Amino acid sequence: MALRIVFAGTPGFAVPSLRVAAADGEVVAVYTQPDRPAGRGRGLAASPVKQAALELGLPVLQPETLRTVEARAALRALRPDLMVVVAYGLLLPPKVLEIPRHGCWNVHASLLPRWRGAAPIQRAIEAGDAETGVCLMRMAQGLDTGPVLLERRTPIAATETSGALHDRLAELGAQALAEGLAALRGGRLPAATPQPDAGATYAHKLEKGEALLDWAAPAEVLARKVRAFLPWPVAEAELAGERVRIHAADALSLAHAAAPGTLLAASRDGLDVACGTGALRIRALQRAGARAITAADYLNARRDLKAGA
Repeated sequence: MALRIVFAGTPGFAVPSLRVAAADGEVVAVYTQPDRPAGRGRGLAASPVKQAALELGLPVLQPETLRTVEARAALRALRPDLMVVVAYGLLLPPKVLEIPRHGCWNVHASLLPRWRGAAPIQRAIEAGDAETGVCLMRMAQGLDTGPVLLERRTPIAATETSGALHDRLAELGAQALAEGLAALRGGRLPAATPQPDAGATYAHKLEKGEALLDWAAPAEVLARKVRAFLPWPVAEAELAGERVRIHAADALSLAHAAAPGTLLAASRDGLDVACGTGALRIRALQRAGARAITAADYLNARRDLKAGA
C-alpha cells in the first residue's frame, strides 16, 4: 500500500526521519519553520529539514501557524494519508490531527510518558537516567500524550553528552519510523498502547540562565549538567577569578573541608574544584572569546594558578 506522506520537522534531529519517510517517494510535501535570522550577520537561514528537503527535491511549506482556515485547507489539498511530525516546533491543533487518513505520527526522543516536552534528551542526562530511547506515537490533543506504536530503548553512557545522545536518538528514531511505515503499508501495524499517567514528567525547554553552575551543589549533579548542556548552552562557572565555560568534567568522590568553588588541585589531568559534596575535575574548558582547550593548556596560559584559590 502506497502512502501519501506529509512530513513536518525543523532541526537536524528530524533529518534522518525525513530521509526514511522520503525513501520510497511517498512524501508529497515538507512542513518546516520559517527561515530565521542566524549567525553574526543575522541573515535568514533555512532549517536543516528545509535544506534536506530541497536536496531531495521535495516541495517545502513554511507557514507561521497551522491554526488558520487557510493553513488547514492547504494541508487538506495535499490529500495526506499520514502526517509524520519530528521536532516541528509548532503544536498541531485538533482539526489538523483529523486531516490525514491514518492520523499524525510523532517521533519523540524519550521513553514516554517520561520527559514529555521540548528538551527530553538534555533532561534525561541531567536527571541521571540510566537509559532513554525513542517512541513512535500517534498524536493526540495534549503535549506528547498520544498512544505509543513503537518504542526503542538505549542506555545512556556515563560520559555521554546531549550532543552525542542526540545524534544516536535521531538515527534510532528514524529506524523506528521505518519499521512503523513498513508495518502500516503491510497492514501489520500494532495496536497503539495508551500512555500511563504514572511516571509522567515534563522536559522544560533549556534556558541560558541554567548554564551557570553553583559550586555548592554535589559534584555528581554538576558533572551531569556539564554533559547535558553540551553543545548548548554550555555550562559556565567562576574558576579562580574568571568566568569559564566547561566542556568536559568528571565527578570525584573526594572528601574535603574547603569552601565550594575552591581550587583543590591543578594538574595536566584536570582542575579539581570543591563542590558541596565531592569535587569536579574539569578536563576541558573555554575562556571568554577563545576556543575550548584542555586543562593542561589552560594551566600553561595561567601560570599564576595555585591550589586554594
